Amino acid sequence: MGESQMDCSKYVRYTAEQVEALERVYAECPKPSSSRRQQLIRDIPILSNIEPKQIKVWFQNRRCREKQRKEASSLQTVNGKLSAMNKLLMEENERLQKQVSHLVYDNGCMRTQLHTASPTTTDTGCGSMVAISQQQQQTSTSQHPHRDANSPTGLLAIAEETLAEFLRKAIGTAVNWVQIVGMKPGPDSIGSVAISRNCRGIAARACGLVGLEPRKVAEILKDRISWFHDCRCLDVSSVFPTGNGGTLELLYMQTYAPTTLASARDFWTLRYTTTLEDGSLVVCERSLTSSTGGPMRPPTACFVRADMLPSGYLIRPCDGGGSIINIVDHMDLNPLTVPEVLRPLYESSTILAQKMTMASLRHIRQIAQETSGEIKYTGGHRPAVLRAFRQRLCRGFNDAINGFVDDGWSTMNSDGLEDVTVAINMSAGKFLSSQYNAFSMLPTFGGVLCAKASMLIQDVPPPLLVRFLREHRSEWADSMIDAYNAASLKASPYAVPCARPGAPPSTQVILPLAHSMENEELLEVVRLENRAPEDLTLTSNMYLLQLCSGIDEKTAGGCAQLVFAPIDESFADDAPLLPSGFRVIPLDPESDKSSANRTLDLASALEVRHGGAHPHGEDNAGNYNLRSVLTIAFQFPFENHFRDNVASMARQYVRSVVGSVQRVAMAISPSRANFNLEPKQLPGSPEAFTLARWISRSYRVHTGAELLKTESQVGNAVLEHLWNHSDAILCCSVKTNISPVFSFANQAGLDMLETTLVALQDIMLHKILDDAGQKVLLSEFSKIMQQGFAYLPAGVCFSSMGRSISYDQAIVWKVLKDDNSDHCLAFMFLNWSFI
Repeated sequence: MGESQMDCSKYVRYTAEQVEALERVYAECPKPSSSRRQQLIRDIPILSNIEPKQIKVWFQNRRCREKQRKEASSLQTVNGKLSAMNKLLMEENERLQKQVSHLVYDNGCMRTQLHTASPTTTDTGCGSMVAISQQQQQTSTSQHPHRDANSPTGLLAIAEETLAEFLRKAIGTAVNWVQIVGMKPGPDSIGSVAISRNCRGIAARACGLVGLEPRKVAEILKDRISWFHDCRCLDVSSVFPTGNGGTLELLYMQTYAPTTLASARDFWTLRYTTTLEDGSLVVCERSLTSSTGGPMRPPTACFVRADMLPSGYLIRPCDGGGSIINIVDHMDLNPLTVPEVLRPLYESSTILAQKMTMASLRHIRQIAQETSGEIKYTGGHRPAVLRAFRQRLCRGFNDAINGFVDDGWSTMNSDGLEDVTVAINMSAGKFLSSQYNAFSMLPTFGGVLCAKASMLIQDVPPPLLVRFLREHRSEWADSMIDAYNAASLKASPYAVPCARPGAPPSTQVILPLAHSMENEELLEVVRLENRAPEDLTLTSNMYLLQLCSGIDEKTAGGCAQLVFAPIDESFADDAPLLPSGFRVIPLDPESDKSSANRTLDLASALEVRHGGAHPHGEDNAGNYNLRSVLTIAFQFPFENHFRDNVASMARQYVRSVVGSVQRVAMAISPSRANFNLEPKQLPGSPEAFTLARWISRSYRVHTGAELLKTESQVGNAVLEHLWNHSDAILCCSVKTNISPVFSFANQAGLDMLETTLVALQDIMLHKILDDAGQKVLLSEFSKIMQQGFAYLPAGVCFSSMGRSISYDQAIVWKVLKDDNSDHCLAFMFLNWSFI
């Protein structure tokens, strides 16, 4: 360019100095305004001979090139994922073809035996290839009962056998794998997940793609305690290097019991880490028993020895970065040591897949996305800190449920009933941080009490129950504690927040912190705002650190839980946590062979305080297919001189929570029958019978039609017909200065809003209507107040759980009292359904 004049109508060649200057400006402002471009020409002499129009064109072209580079990079990333997943699918297809060939061969053998063999020769004939393979494996491992497993040579022989058996499960047909419905591999999915059929113990297998290199993946997976929430400890007792560059490790692992009604498990295993000839990294593991040539080590007190069959991870590098992972978990959890009604928890491969196999894959994908910057957390919190909080909440809750003696827990004497267990821990150091002594202000701090109970829940999906408990805290958090015990707990900022009887319930505000893969886990802060600040027994606001997991209804066989711990406003990384909460684990219906008479054994001592007996009755006991075990645990700090008072309060509190949860479970059960449940009476509200009569009479007065098909005007009959009406009927206040709040709904209305009569009184009208519905109601409001009623067109509204609901028509009318004064508005949604 230099001294020559530039024609802005032609292509301009920029010098290296000019390009460098423009790039510096682009880094600060990719899209400068017209005045900014003029300023550039004046401030940068090297650009003085370039027309403003050409500067504009240069920036346009530069933005276009940047966009193209990003799109090309994104396409290369997607192409790499698709190539890797294509490779995985081809391998899976090959494995399935082998499995089909084996099944065809087995089928032919069985047909031949049925037509030609005698009964005595049938058992010694061809048989199932899977059974023969298992017999051969057992024979090969039992041929070496006297191997010296304490020597590196003997351990290496066991490790090589473990490696071969693991690979047959991971990429072969040693186990008959059955795909979990909905878990299919894809570039952005978690991967392919399968469970075992007809093999010893329970087994799960997963294949997936992650954006981390194999060594990093192996490092994360071997640190099982960081991602397996049921792992209490993992101790490496010995390490031996092998000649092929691998490593042998002797491990002792303890896992928590998921409920108070079972014992914890422990494992004594050998772990082998090596590299295959194709460059794949393998980490495989199995239990050391007498049958595998290992030493016999008795289980630790309070633990039941479980068996880990050959399991592990096959990690292969992908072209372009990342790794393909094959995970196999195969265990025998000794289910005969637990009550028969709980055995499905230890016999379900689906539960194993959710708790262990998929958990490991999700954890790796989460770290990969955090490393790449795909996941951003609010509040500037570091991912490692948030993961540490999640882990501490889960470990603290598991510790409370299990109450291990070596942690300092001991069981207190019962008060005559066996429904609630109270354990005490006087080891204050277990709950204190070396850098953050939360109880320094309590010179008489005595320890921590834990009140816990387990019960059976029927006909309620675990995700639905936990979501309800999370979103409607006031439904179950009302305490039976008196002001004296509340004052005794007030000294500790980490006490479980309880409300004094008669005080208005506190409102909760949920502040999200982080979510894990596919929103499987939600970490959040809950601010409890006290509605009675003049009450000296309560602080104005209290805070909970809360973890909610398993609320995705599409997840099959997953555990759902809500765990929370009081925390102060400083939100220090090392703040002590006393987790409390709920855990709901589904009992696998496929493996549940118990009779209907045992379904209420666990809850026989827990009477339903409200609503009478179970609505289903014995006749319907065998028709359900949703059964879950619910475990509740609450922890309370106490001072020495208040120990007995706090223990009594804790029992009452948990019994109150148990009764509330049972009522909630019956109320939100999708298949429940009718039951009697009186709503809380709001100040100035009429009885249910009177309100039902007002609703029916006002509908007839305004529309000229009958709402209920009943000749009797007796309150009981009117209320019964209104309650069982097929359309959703809801009542709300007529106040215009505040948002109307619902005060009553019939059974269909509660079903539509997915709530109960008590929690209904916290739902506002504008929360359930969409924008179109609110505009229509506002335009018709004057007509409703003048004429008494109005018809609203078809639309969409929302339940308390956020689900969309469509309805064909809605009718709104004024409910008049006996003196014809206005009482409330009634809504009737016709032909509603979830979208």
